[in-house]
Amino acid sequence: MFSGRLVPIAAERANWGSKDHQLSPEEIILTVNAVAATSATDPLVRTTVERRDVGPRDVLIEIRYAGICHSDIHTVRGEWGKVPYPLTVGHEIVGVVTEVGASVTRHQTGDRVGVGCMVNSCRECDNCKAGQEQYCLTGNTGTYASVDRDGTVTQGGYSTHVVVDEDFVLRVPESIPYEKAAPLLCAGITTYSPLSHWKAGPGTKVAVVGMGGLGHMAVKIAAAMGADVTVLSQTLSKKDDGLAFGAESYYATSDKETFKTLANTFDLIVNTVSAPIDMAAYLGMLRLDGTFVSVGAPPEPLPVQVFSLFNNRRSFAGSSIGGIAETQEMLDFCAERGIASEVEVITADQVDEAYERVLKSDVRYRFVIDIDTLR
Repeated sequence: MFSGRLVPIAAERANWGSKDHQLSPEEIILTVNAVAATSATDPLVRTTVERRDVGPRDVLIEIRYAGICHSDIHTVRGEWGKVPYPLTVGHEIVGVVTEVGASVTRHQTGDRVGVGCMVNSCRECDNCKAGQEQYCLTGNTGTYASVDRDGTVTQGGYSTHVVVDEDFVLRVPESIPYEKAAPLLCAGITTYSPLSHWKAGPGTKVAVVGMGGLGHMAVKIAAAMGADVTVLSQTLSKKDDGLAFGAESYYATSDKETFKTLANTFDLIVNTVSAPIDMAAYLGMLRLDGTFVSVGAPPEPLPVQVFSLFNNRRSFAGSSIGGIAETQEMLDFCAERGIASEVEVITADQVDEAYERVLKSDVRYRFVIDIDTLR
């Protein structure tokens, strides 16, 4: 049940959702409970955020669970640039549709749905037309800390409700529990997209660097695609889990012999860690025409000696999330193969503690907030 505050509407709703229409502050009518950051150093606080009214192409979602991504921490702490405080983060959102606009055709009340890392794009550039909205040439609208179509700052999923254009709302298959589906909206698609693009599958050798929230999903998905998967982690503490998730091998990168043993081995290395690493050592593990792709985003530069790419014609790449169609493809892929995130469910009052544990790699493997604890 929605528990929000209603304020006067100052414009005709018939025009809402059109590309040229700008909403005035008086048109924002939903006030919902949320958790927000007020600075880079202070604890998060319970507060409220305002959502626009449901326009013709909008969907109102009652959020059930929201995953905690390392990106949330980087953003809240100002590690990726200036932050528009107060800010509610969270881009791993699952819930139930409670209202739809008059022109909505993709979703209906009662649907299980999700929202990932973006809530809009220009839809007109070459990348958007190619279904790669994440690479929108004018910049996609992020689920939080972006300027929305109404001129306000987007607020994320650590809240009870969100209003999103129907084109950026995903169907969550019935077979995936809500709490285990939430991390798929970022961790799942962030790893699925490069694995799909670089054609992980039978006959390919894939290494996954890191066994955290992203890494454990990369292992599960790459194994389900049929690849021979190796985990490269600092220690062997999660070896049993890695093998259970589908990896064939597991090596500790703290052991320098690992890099000698695995030299010239992999077709694809997916780096999921958000910390500096020895790029030359990892590139040396690529075989002919192999690719090292980073999906983790450390604040510091990753220096690369060009000569380390010359041998074996190696490539160093980056990958963002996926487009909307590919994200739906990933959700369906996971449902068909029984793949879901390994999660630890927490209350809204435990987010600060969860952040600290994420930074210590003390979670197996994704924290998910039970949004009922915010109501």
